[in-house]
Amino acid sequence: MSKLEDTQNQPDERRVPIKRVGIRDLSHPILFTDGEAVAQATVATVAMSVALSADVRGTHMSRFVSILSEHADGVSVPTLPKLLDVMIERLESRGATVLIDFPFFLTKEAPVTKSAGKLDYALTLEGERNGEATTTKLTLRVPVTTLCPCSRNISVRGAHNQRGVIILTVEGKADALPSARVLIEAVETCGSSELYSVLKRPDEKQVTERAYDNPVFVEDLVRNVALKIQDMKGVNSYCIEGENFESIHNHNAFAIVVSG
Repeated sequence: MSKLEDTQNQPDERRVPIKRVGIRDLSHPILFTDGEAVAQATVATVAMSVALSADVRGTHMSRFVSILSEHADGVSVPTLPKLLDVMIERLESRGATVLIDFPFFLTKEAPVTKSAGKLDYALTLEGERNGEATTTKLTLRVPVTTLCPCSRNISVRGAHNQRGVIILTVEGKADALPSARVLIEAVETCGSSELYSVLKRPDEKQVTERAYDNPVFVEDLVRNVALKIQDMKGVNSYCIEGENFESIHNHNAFAIVVSG
């Protein structure tokens, strides 16, 4: 059989470097390990890319999928730099990025009856290598309940409340960032109340009354998270976005805090 032509390796005379070229929106099963916890099987949506030199026509798209398949059973924040190293070596580049989005589940007990259920959190692992510099980020979407302080203060009965979400991104060294569980548990305490997947009547009473006793604006929400995160070991920088899905308005309310 004659050798097939390697078209993408042809020289390119247009002399235009490409910052990123690769694949995105690839669904793939992974095993994710969070800190010391047992690996959790889930399905991720993955994007992978490399920098392409000005004198090379194209990259090897199939190699991205092969690399992911080889490393899918060992996904974690600390292993991101190794994955980037392999991408750079196999795709002959000086820069690489990987973005892995997936649902992460934790077992939570109801506050009174201790009834257990699974709650899902959206996680994103992001790694980037540019020359010798490596950036590692972990993003979490944590749902909470918020109750409006103004509504409570002006109402004779009740107060409007709603589900909200905190999107937290932390950056630091891959082997030093806090685990997803540690970050989630810290963030969940910053709203009016936590969310649960299983609640019996005594639990609903406790959760409702706790929210009423702990009203927060969206501004309070992001500031509370900042105080929890800013001194955490391993976190070099952070971005916190809070959003309330307003129950009595036709808009959402949001606030953002970025570390200095």
